[in-house]
Amino acid sequence: MSDKERPSFEDALRRLKEIVSELEDESVSLEDSIKLYEEGIELSKICTETLEEAELRIKKVHEQHNGTKEND
Repeated sequence: MSDKERPSFEDALRRLKEIVSELEDESVSLEDSIKLYEEGIELSKICTETLEEAELRIKKVHEQHNGTKEND
């Protein structure tokens, strides 16, 4: 998925919530459930990557502000 196609964190999270609701509906076919699951996995990856990038940015700002690096 290119950056242009990549949804924002908020949009990805919103769609994940929709997918969970759809998967809870017992009338969804197995094939549709698998497609929803696959979409959910991709959106989950996007959310995880976005959160990891945000964490790194916050650490960088913190380090610049304090003038030192934290030991993890």
